[in-house]
Amino acid sequence: MVPGIVMKSIRMFLIACLLSAGSSQAAAAAEPTVAARNPVELEQRISGILEKHNVPGMSAVIVNRDGIVWTAGIGQADVAAGTPVSPDTLFRIGSISKTFVGLAALKLVEEGRLDLDASVRRLVPGVEFTNEWEATDPVRVVHLLEHTTGWDNLSLKEFASSDPKPATLAEGLAVGPDSRASRWRPGTRFAYSNSGPAVMAAIIEEVTGQRFEDYVAQTFLSPIGMPTADYFLTAPSAGRLTTLYRQDGRTPLPYWHILMRPSGALNASTREMGAYLHFLLGRGEIDGRRILSEASIQRMERPATGWGAQGGLKTGYGLNNFTTLDGRGFVWHGHNGGVDGGLSQMQYLAEQGTGYFFAINTGNMGAYTAIDKELRAYVARDLPKPVLPAAQPVPQDVAREFEGWYSPINPPQKHMAFLGILGLGQVTFEGDRIRISSPFGPSNSLVSIDGRHFRHENQSAATIVLMDSADGRLMQTPTITNVKLSPILAWVQIVSVYLFLFALLSVPAFALVWGPRWVFRRMRGVPNLHVRVLPLLAVLSLGAIALIFSLVGEDVIVRFGHRTPWSMGLTLATYVFAVFSFASVWAALRADRRGMNRFAYFHSLGISVIFVLATLYLGYWGIIGVRTWA
Repeated sequence: MVPGIVMKSIRMFLIACLLSAGSSQAAAAAEPTVAARNPVELEQRISGILEKHNVPGMSAVIVNRDGIVWTAGIGQADVAAGTPVSPDTLFRIGSISKTFVGLAALKLVEEGRLDLDASVRRLVPGVEFTNEWEATDPVRVVHLLEHTTGWDNLSLKEFASSDPKPATLAEGLAVGPDSRASRWRPGTRFAYSNSGPAVMAAIIEEVTGQRFEDYVAQTFLSPIGMPTADYFLTAPSAGRLTTLYRQDGRTPLPYWHILMRPSGALNASTREMGAYLHFLLGRGEIDGRRILSEASIQRMERPATGWGAQGGLKTGYGLNNFTTLDGRGFVWHGHNGGVDGGLSQMQYLAEQGTGYFFAINTGNMGAYTAIDKELRAYVARDLPKPVLPAAQPVPQDVAREFEGWYSPINPPQKHMAFLGILGLGQVTFEGDRIRISSPFGPSNSLVSIDGRHFRHENQSAATIVLMDSADGRLMQTPTITNVKLSPILAWVQIVSVYLFLFALLSVPAFALVWGPRWVFRRMRGVPNLHVRVLPLLAVLSLGAIALIFSLVGEDVIVRFGHRTPWSMGLTLATYVFAVFSFASVWAALRADRRGMNRFAYFHSLGISVIFVLATLYLGYWGIIGVRTWA
């Protein structure tokens, strides 16, 4: 689950596309933070981060194979009551909850009660989803866990649901089945979807005959040592749970009764998450008791479906467990989490046997990122750096076949597909390097490992593979599928983007010239003034859309997930843009040009044509008239 889901998804998709070498699961190489020298300094640094970003409180734990090394509660769990955070304070761990779905599935596989390659349709025929390739490429259990079903993420309507009853899993799955439609052949491309783990939980309930939450508590939470962890807001958990706050660190947020509980509703303390890390570092064993086999834990950490895994990438999203590569060459496993007003992170080094968890009680990404860097650096401060694979030259035939233009083809949601044009990248080769240049963003250079697999300069594992597939010639990252396209098509898209930007900037710029003259009545007698005004109104409608997003602020889910003045205003503004765009062309073509400035006329006509093409493009991808509450 993700706070501010729309804006964050758009931001991460664009970053991943522009860099073409990673995602939120594979961080770009960067200069490591200088680690704190001891726990006292570490706690002081974290306290400074909380103060800087107005975060009321946080809790953290560091673990190795022997157990908890350090834990701390810093700040306040409840500002109004003055309740301090302790290692036993419950925090909402968000999408880290998904890792228990993966564990539960693997447990049933070990017991011979489930097959990861089994058809989902046959296991839970009552769960609604669509897949036009079902006869040849059915949605399988493993696809739910590795997010390769091709389904959208939850709709805003599903995210906005908060039933305190609470809703059953079946009721939750019935709210938005339209988001569970495969947009490509399952098992090929990655697209993060919160409904996948929920459907997996329905399968677990079908196989075990137990409620999912009860099965997880009995099989994992209790044996691991997480007695107060709970998916529900109960009287006992409410008394131990931190309050979540807006960005100001003072305004409390109501409890979010997450519709798809298996995907993000678990509440747990830092001490309990330390026990969970101890279990993972023990490779499925804790305090001498084996709960899951080492092979199952290793399978959880390794992707097996999707083009990346098929192309030999060992990084990416496994069974609800993903890899993150840092600037020192370490390969981390784990998951992060986010709910409205809270963020969390769980990361561990399986080979080195150490890891950490932390959670904060606001959705402040600046604080989250800074704390994550501090803990990551501190945990790995005394560890020897991994040996980096030697660089190998790129064969000439590979360079010849794969150089060219690429575009992403697996947007997180279908309504975000229109942004794929901004992910264009040109691939070139020089010696042992691949260079990815974007016409709209930064360039990126990676080192060849074997001619087809590439890594960042200071990273120890590949994050790009060049391969041929049923989808075409690919430059595949752990989560982004980029397909090669013709230079002509690439340049048409590039020119289109810059023409649209020119139109957006030039219309108000020229309005600053003729607008004051019109206000002071110095344009009397100038014919066809509406030819200039209509394109300006189209631009102002886009400005209204930007204004709506800026005013919605932290309440994206609530204000766009329901039918509100904000969501309806957004829909109306897209229609207004379309109307004024077509009206602009109509007016320009019918205008009598006699007496009209020649440049002004052709500028207005050209701009109007650009806006009409933009309207057709946005309409094709469902943006014109988008209903975020539907």
